[in-house]
Amino acid sequence: MKKEKSKFRLSDGEKISRRNFVKVSSIAGLGLFLTSNPRKDIAAKPKESDLFGFQSVSTSTEDNFMVPPGYTATPLISWGDPLFKTAPEFDPEGDQNADTQAMQFGDNNDGMSLFPISKSRALITINHEYANHRYLIPFYGLFLSSEDVAKSQAAHGVSVFEIEKQHDGSWKYLRDSKYNRRITANTPIDFSGPVAGHSLLKTQSDPAGKRVLGTINNCANGQTPWGTYLTCEENFDYYFAAKKRFIPNARQKRYGLDARDKRNFQWYKHDKRFDLSHYQNESNRFGWVVEIDPFKPESIPKKRTALGRFKHENAALTIAEGEQIVIYMGDDQSGEHLYKFVSKDSFQPEETEFNSNLLDEGTLYVARFDGDIEQLKGTGEWIELTYGKNGLTKENGFNSQAEILMFARLAATHVGATTMDRPEWVAVHPEKHSVYATLTKNKLRGRVKSQPLNGPNPRKANQYGQIVRWWPKNNDHLSRHFDWDLFVLAGNPKIYSGELRAGSKNINADNMFSGPDGIEFDKAGRLWILTDGKDNNSGDFSGMGNNQVLCAEPNSGEIRRFATGPVGCELTGLAFTPDQRTMFVGVQHPGGGIETSNFPDGGDSKPRSSIMMIQRRDGGIIGN
Repeated sequence: MKKEKSKFRLSDGEKISRRNFVKVSSIAGLGLFLTSNPRKDIAAKPKESDLFGFQSVSTSTEDNFMVPPGYTATPLISWGDPLFKTAPEFDPEGDQNADTQAMQFGDNNDGMSLFPISKSRALITINHEYANHRYLIPFYGLFLSSEDVAKSQAAHGVSVFEIEKQHDGSWKYLRDSKYNRRITANTPIDFSGPVAGHSLLKTQSDPAGKRVLGTINNCANGQTPWGTYLTCEENFDYYFAAKKRFIPNARQKRYGLDARDKRNFQWYKHDKRFDLSHYQNESNRFGWVVEIDPFKPESIPKKRTALGRFKHENAALTIAEGEQIVIYMGDDQSGEHLYKFVSKDSFQPEETEFNSNLLDEGTLYVARFDGDIEQLKGTGEWIELTYGKNGLTKENGFNSQAEILMFARLAATHVGATTMDRPEWVAVHPEKHSVYATLTKNKLRGRVKSQPLNGPNPRKANQYGQIVRWWPKNNDHLSRHFDWDLFVLAGNPKIYSGELRAGSKNINADNMFSGPDGIEFDKAGRLWILTDGKDNNSGDFSGMGNNQVLCAEPNSGEIRRFATGPVGCELTGLAFTPDQRTMFVGVQHPGGGIETSNFPDGGDSKPRSSIMMIQRRDGGIIGN
């Protein structure tokens, strides 16, 4: 481990080759200084952690990004900033067209990863979940033109851009770097894996069923040890509607598809691909994990169908014994499930070409949690989703492995997977002994027959959310068995008593929050939590203020508030530089579409989704 760590300490200007990047990024726990006790009970009030070296910030309702004393937070890049020399500067009047938007940083940035090039240069690859038409389109109203829809599609997808370290230690994004790239809703993307070429992927414009235009509603992300980015397609059903009569079948209903334009995106009016009465198979072409090589701007991204189709939140990757790849994934909708993919072949650090197809073959599993609601802990099992096993047969409506992957939700229900309270991000501890997943909320829990109360989801009409964690048996991520508990139940102890509403014992008036969403570990084992909770600061959410970044210590259970965002925003997307001295955090949809925000430019400016660059004034490690 020491030998590999030394390779990462490069002099300014020295490049990290793809081979060295693979070696560095494949080593979990690089530079750890945490002695773990993963089974420590958190029933008692947690003690203060030695891992925390910052003063907790108060809740805020200000239209600003607040950080602890001794820290700074400045915008790195914002919606509309140009990525190419020929792209114009952001136009606050919004008069730019689709071609212009396709050369600028997209809207509503979400999950991101950082890829080092040298000590002073790196690439950031980041999702753009959706477009806020209120600010994107001038005179936005009930009717969008074809140009409006084209501009919306150009604001979606993924951005890749280079950043460079400045003399004062800050970072600046580089306009017109050779690596800069925009991937939008109209970028050609290949299908790979078991579903590629299946009849349910074939359309009039793609009779082979092997190439699709675009990736949409890209929520969170993952990063591979061979230096590629995984972007996850989430609420793809929002973009599909029907001009004519359309009655969804059972499979389509399970994925939220119907004739309504639920978010008034209006794509179906001007792009036949999204009209369910015209192309029904087009919707099957979204809801996948897409792999992108940020080091090769000319490369064609691939939708990795072996990882299953559902509303993907993120893809948390770890390397198991025997070097097999394990990816944990959440399906972000009420009553859906947690999944695990295990690659057939093993990761080969020196074989980039071999690794490039590693995610095309493997086994998909779904989680069943067993346990007592009262104890908030128990055991669990990963159930295999393979044709011919566990009742997944033609007689039960599954004609092939391709259909199981295409309709993974139905397969999960058939094998008895546990319904969860909107599984969002998953994060693997750097020492690999445990895994954490955010369950952000679920208004249907205990109110519909299909979603009864259960061990990891113990609250009726859950409005605050929780974080579940599990320990693979024998610390082996290939194992089908695990133990689990609830690391935290979010709540409001100012107005409620008892764990189910006030929160677990590690929640208090100084750290309370709702809607845990993004999570990520740093190298030291601190768990960073980003929230997408109710931010009206009233009623059951009184005293919580704007959405937050919190930091948790897994052993003691202590949680501190590290930052708060501007009004109406969701805080999402998190990345660190290799030296852990700069943190990048995403601010999505400031103003929320209804509140008044002028973040980050101030004055009377339009609110713009942005990446914030956070550093310590003394240049130290974040959080230490």
